[in-house]
Amino acid sequence: MIATATAVAFVVFSCKGKLPPAEKPTVDIPFQIVDSMYVVQSKDGMLQMRIKAGVMERYQRDTLEWEIFPKGLEIFAYSEDGLLETEMRSDNARHEKNKNNGDEVWMAFGNVYLHNIIKQETIETDTLFWNKSTAEVYNDCYVRLYSPDGFIQGYGLRSDDRARNSSILKPFNNYFVVVQDTTKVVIDSVNFIGPLLKK
Repeated sequence: MIATATAVAFVVFSCKGKLPPAEKPTVDIPFQIVDSMYVVQSKDGMLQMRIKAGVMERYQRDTLEWEIFPKGLEIFAYSEDGLLETEMRSDNARHEKNKNNGDEVWMAFGNVYLHNIIKQETIETDTLFWNKSTAEVYNDCYVRLYSPDGFIQGYGLRSDDRARNSSILKPFNNYFVVVQDTTKVVIDSVNFIGPLLKK
């Protein structure tokens, strides 16, 4: 009988004790992981963008929410007429969104390839940023730009988000095509709709 009373007293005492507050984890842990991600964005029935990624990991802390794409990212953007206009590929990427002011920034890292199909311009670099709020694509590192008019390389890139008007801030050692063949016909093979040619 005495042993039972002692056990009860011990349980009551331990329930009244305060536990120390849990420490915040030092490593961010994703609260969502998506394998083979494929997203389609449209507006008023018109396709605007497609996004593909091998893995997407989503994180959240205070007012910041972000996703990382450790196995690469592919983005395909369409023009107002529904034509595939721009494609972007990178080895790694990150997307950040500030919940207070709504600012969104996309970051692409490693073998970044940005191609405007309609203008036939290709940009190659190692790091690229896209601010969705200002619709600006930019960086301050080494950039190569290939176009039908020539080749430009330099440091620092500024462009709109469809790569329609791209400029390199500090160019060097470039070449341009001064005389062009005016009879050359360029066909957009990605968006071309027409008769099939006989072989």
